[in-house]
Amino acid sequence: MTATYTAQPPSRREARRLDRRDAILTVAETYFLEHGYAGTTMSGIAAALGGSKGTLWNHFPSKEALFSAVIDRVATAYRAQLSQILNPCGVLEPTLIRACESLLDRVCSAEAIALHRLIHAESARLPELSRIFFELAPRHTRALLAGFIQNAMDRGQLRQADAADAARMLLALIMAGTHQQLMIGQITEPVPAQIQADVSLGVDLFLRAYAPDAASPASAP
Repeated sequence: MTATYTAQPPSRREARRLDRRDAILTVAETYFLEHGYAGTTMSGIAAALGGSKGTLWNHFPSKEALFSAVIDRVATAYRAQLSQILNPCGVLEPTLIRACESLLDRVCSAEAIALHRLIHAESARLPELSRIFFELAPRHTRALLAGFIQNAMDRGQLRQADAADAARMLLALIMAGTHQQLMIGQITEPVPAQIQADVSLGVDLFLRAYAPDAASPASAP
């Protein structure tokens, strides 16, 4: 007989520590977006928290570690949501549309646009920021999407190709409209109907390119 183990809830002390850590990350996220990475200090975040700098350092040994934790918390929460949408047994096109609308809604939010601008503004001087961001957010999101696409390829719903490249192309297609306009300040807020149109066009082009009967460049006349 296999023993069954029930996860024990955290102790009251551990629960308080986790709550405090979450509060730090919430304040830090806002602070980074408002002040930029270079303009953010551990002392400033401690002051915003209303606590001592020592308490902050007990949770995070450096500003870089704090920034990484902020990105990781946001990205992890969203990946859990996206994983629920990417049902490998679902109908391909509607599932892709739902996933891409969710993704585009997310990256076009005011918080996401502010974060992307922060990364773009400071990446030349602090390239480590873009590495941290890519490793903790876009890379994992692409991997989730690539896994779904690979499953569709294996089931014959899409032609065989590099699933990671396919995921990258799909993301590029859906982000070429509203997201790009927001990033350069051509528009100030997303329009739901336009997001749906961006997704509809992007998914349609993607499915045409990766249709099972689509000729590969090597076999094309």
